[in-house]
Amino acid sequence: MPLDRIDRRILERLQRDGRIANADLAEFVGLSASACLRRVRTLEEAGIIDRYVALLDQSKIGRRMDIFVEISLKSQSNETLSAFEEAVARSTEIMECHLMAGDADYLLRIAAADPVDFERIHRDHLARLPGVSRMRTSFAIRAVSRNTAFSLPETGPDLPQQAKAK
Repeated sequence: MPLDRIDRRILERLQRDGRIANADLAEFVGLSASACLRRVRTLEEAGIIDRYVALLDQSKIGRRMDIFVEISLKSQSNETLSAFEEAVARSTEIMECHLMAGDADYLLRIAAADPVDFERIHRDHLARLPGVSRMRTSFAIRAVSRNTAFSLPETGPDLPQQAKAK
């Protein structure tokens, strides 16, 4: 789906404030309210806007620690990969899971209150993940940068076709 300058400005603004009133968004991008709403709906229907969420401040909810866990599996079979990924998807403690190329098969991000909380998460969630042969854990000292908004330059390539298929 080709994105023009207005689409990009809509997306940039919504990434920073998903609760902005349509009238304010329309004024920001220079459209009428109805034209702006049509554009937002088109971006939603195309799957470019995936969902709207509230981003919480980790430290203010007592999750001051970021822990990264590298996971190596016993096997690369479809059954092992599927079982692992399904278990990860069910865990409310695993914030992110990425299939990796390199030494580890997966990289997980966990948000914990403290080492005791991480021990609980490890015992109740990580140790129960199927197909794991090795875990390697690293504790972040502090987050230097944490972005949630993608950069959308005024000019750039169109989005790939799979973005339309959602």
